[in-house]
Amino acid sequence: MAFEPPRRLIRALGETAPDGDSWLAKLPEAAERAVAVRGLTVERVQVPGGRSSLVVLVRGAEGAPAVLKLAPPRARPESERAALAHWGGLGAVQVREGADEEGVLLLERLHPDVSVRSLPEAKALLEAAGTLRRLWVEPPASHSFETVAQRTGRQAVAMRAGAAADAEVAPLVDAALAAREELLAEPPEERLLHGTFRQSKVLAGDRMPWLAVGPDPVVGESAFDLARLVRDRVEDLIAQPSGASTTRRRIKRLAESLEVDQERLRGWTLFRAVESGVRARRVGREQDAELLLEFAGWL
Repeated sequence: MAFEPPRRLIRALGETAPDGDSWLAKLPEAAERAVAVRGLTVERVQVPGGRSSLVVLVRGAEGAPAVLKLAPPRARPESERAALAHWGGLGAVQVREGADEEGVLLLERLHPDVSVRSLPEAKALLEAAGTLRRLWVEPPASHSFETVAQRTGRQAVAMRAGAAADAEVAPLVDAALAAREELLAEPPEERLLHGTFRQSKVLAGDRMPWLAVGPDPVVGESAFDLARLVRDRVEDLIAQPSGASTTRRRIKRLAESLEVDQERLRGWTLFRAVESGVRARRVGREQDAELLLEFAGWL
């Protein structure tokens, strides 16, 4: 079978590696090798798939369904493997094999076309929040996961550069960076977090109704993880005349249901929306940037 990378993956990797990507060029050969050494039968490549990995629906030697995932080093696949192993299937997809090949994961098969996002908004938020709660556990004692301070520190450098090149976003960047400094002054907890959690990252399963996939794990406070969920379906929020008040109510409802400090959730929501908006503008996704920066302005 020809393992042709989906267009969505090609576009996304082009944004993060505009000068070309050797991993992408070697991907078909790597996928063929990963399938062959495991004795897998390929059903199909998942399309449109993710923005950082190739996902292939496969079956094992005995016909059991599984997912083969191949990701480049910068997507931190070994960190994903370690987090999934630590969660042990509680709230997240299970790993089907040990760390025998860097950048390749064999995972439990979920229902890839059925995510929490397919539910009505109120129900989707409820189910997503319940899934997220199960993931917030103590990290391993001697872990090597990136911390929230480290990740947002890297992001802050790019945000300052974006503000220097675009005066329009400078006030929002200043507000987001000030919020970050205040939030990091007294972090309330250390939990293993999903890192990129949103409704589309929660898929229907068989052993549990909903399970999270595709983490970019990070260690820090729960409010950082929940902040990404606040802006889910941002295009719908922006289209509403009452979008700003709906967002404030969403922050309050999510904070109360997951026992997270409301002001800390608002602060991290601001930081993450501005960071995403500045990054979208930098790579030419102007429509996404406008939506995210307008949303951030409400906070």
